[in-house]
Amino acid sequence: MFLNFFFIILAYFSFFSNSNSFENTKIKITEFSINKYEVTIKEFEEFANKINFLTEAEKTGGGYEWGIGWEKRKNWSYRNPYGKKPETKLEPAVHISRYEAEQYCSYAGGRLPTFNEWKLAAYTQILDSKKFEKGKTYPFPSGQIAENMNSQDLMKFNKHVAVTKLPEQINGLVAMGGNVWEWNSDEKNKESLTSGASWWYGSSKTTVEHVQFKPSNFYAVYVGFRCAFSK
Repeated sequence: MFLNFFFIILAYFSFFSNSNSFENTKIKITEFSINKYEVTIKEFEEFANKINFLTEAEKTGGGYEWGIGWEKRKNWSYRNPYGKKPETKLEPAVHISRYEAEQYCSYAGGRLPTFNEWKLAAYTQILDSKKFEKGKTYPFPSGQIAENMNSQDLMKFNKHVAVTKLPEQINGLVAMGGNVWEWNSDEKNKESLTSGASWWYGSSKTTVEHVQFKPSNFYAVYVGFRCAFSK
C-alpha cells in the first residue's frame, strides 16, 4: 500500500513539474519566428483563465470527431480533448477554431503563420544543422523520408500525444508533420488552410501537397495550431 501511495505522489509531482518547466520557445526562421511546439493545453488554459474565455466547443457542449461523418462528442474540448482529463497538459490544444487560435496568438504577441511561412519553416532547412542540409527543401517535415512522426504508419500512438514526446524535425521544430493539423492564416470563402496532417492520417499526408481547407469556425480533436511572430 505504501509503495502504491508513493508512486501516486511521484506521478502527481512529475505531472506538474514537467508542465511548469515547459517553455514553447520561438525559433527565428527569416523575418519571422514560429513556436517550436504546437500550442499546448497548458498555454491555452492559462490564456482562457486569465480573460475568462470560453471556446465554442465548451459553449456548445463538446467538440467533433470523425465517425459516420462529423459527430459531436459530449464534453470534449481543449481541456478534455477525449472527454476526460488528459494525461498531461503538454498535449496540443485541440477543439480550437481558426478564430479562437488567432485570439490566443494575439494575446501571446503573435499571429497565425501564413501558409508560405509555415511551409518554409516546415520543409526548408534555414538554420545551421548537423542533420539537415542548410538551404535544402525536403519532401517531409522529417526530412528526405517520412520517419519519427506521429502518423498512423509510423509511431502508431493512434491519438495525439504530448508535444515534448516527439523529436525535433527540420529547423528544430517539433510535430510540423503529424500529431495534429495546424491552422494557417490563409483564408478564402470563410475556409482556412490547415497543414501538416494529424495522427489520424498516414505520413504521406504530411507533404505540402496535402494541406486542407477547413471551415474557419470548425473545431475538432484533430486540429490545433502554433503561433508566428513578426518581431
